[in-house]
Amino acid sequence: MKIKVDKIASSTKNIPLEKEVEISDKIESEEGNLIAVKSFEEKSVYDQIELIDGRMSKILKGDIIVGVLGERKALKGFKGEVPKNLKVGDIVNVLNLGGILGKCTSKNPNFGNPLKAEVLGAVVNNGNQVNIKKNSIEWKDHLEGTSPIILISGTCMESGKTTVACEIIHGFKQKGYKIVAAKLTGVSCLKDVNKMVDYGAICAKIFTDAGLPSTTNVKNVVAASKGILSELNKENPDIIVVELGDGLLGGYGVDSILKDTEIMNSVKIHIFCANDPVGAYGGKIIFDKLGLKIGIVSGPTTDNDVGIDFIQNELGVPATNAISSPEKLVSLISEVIDNAKD
Repeated sequence: MKIKVDKIASSTKNIPLEKEVEISDKIESEEGNLIAVKSFEEKSVYDQIELIDGRMSKILKGDIIVGVLGERKALKGFKGEVPKNLKVGDIVNVLNLGGILGKCTSKNPNFGNPLKAEVLGAVVNNGNQVNIKKNSIEWKDHLEGTSPIILISGTCMESGKTTVACEIIHGFKQKGYKIVAAKLTGVSCLKDVNKMVDYGAICAKIFTDAGLPSTTNVKNVVAASKGILSELNKENPDIIVVELGDGLLGGYGVDSILKDTEIMNSVKIHIFCANDPVGAYGGKIIFDKLGLKIGIVSGPTTDNDVGIDFIQNELGVPATNAISSPEKLVSLISEVIDNAKD
């Protein structure tokens, strides 16, 4: 059966879709599979979905949407999972702006209840259910040579990581560098990587390009990340700017990447974003246990000299703010990269 679709979520990006799709009542409830749903309601908060072109669109009651089954484990959002079984008429939740669909198991009161949607069927092609693994970047067991990586991690979501990434990209582009970028962990949404391109990256990839709706399955994230980095290196960039979405202690596999020797040996400097001095202090402890060095601390904890002085005097780590002092941020990074060339 074919149905007309009102909104196609950005998480489906690997699968070219028209506004009319074929659906089946035989649904395999599996991570990455595309399903069609009908919005059960309309909300006043967390009421939008990111479309395939990157534009945000309000979800209206009755909208027919194509999204992707997946998990989410967001402190400032929803926690949800892929249902064990799905049938037409079941209710699922819109778990994030990118159109990841699943069963919400925990919510953040600031966002109310997650939007409900009725399952219409599985999106199929020639009778076979479609998964975003199709047309995805090939995963790699090994990372064989890479351009220098500038790595950005943080205490949690909304700690300033993407802002830092974008200012770094812009600054090095102004210096004549060829920059590519990636977001290797999190839950599927294109706004961050689209912003990286807006700031000067010649291209930017996200784990969705490697067939993952989110990176909650830590068995996948390292191999997917190496595949993405290998793909980006085909552009022969001078620098790869990498953001690790969510936080060090979240459920998205950030620690798996930090523990991978091949990736970390290619990291020339690591910028850590924290919301406050306690977060910066805790991050320093975690990195010390991992045997890793924080090159610069940024994020909201550096909004003024209170946090900057604590980090530099008590933790012994350079600190600067990406919004108020982007030139200093780029200068500090340049010193490290230039020294690495010597």
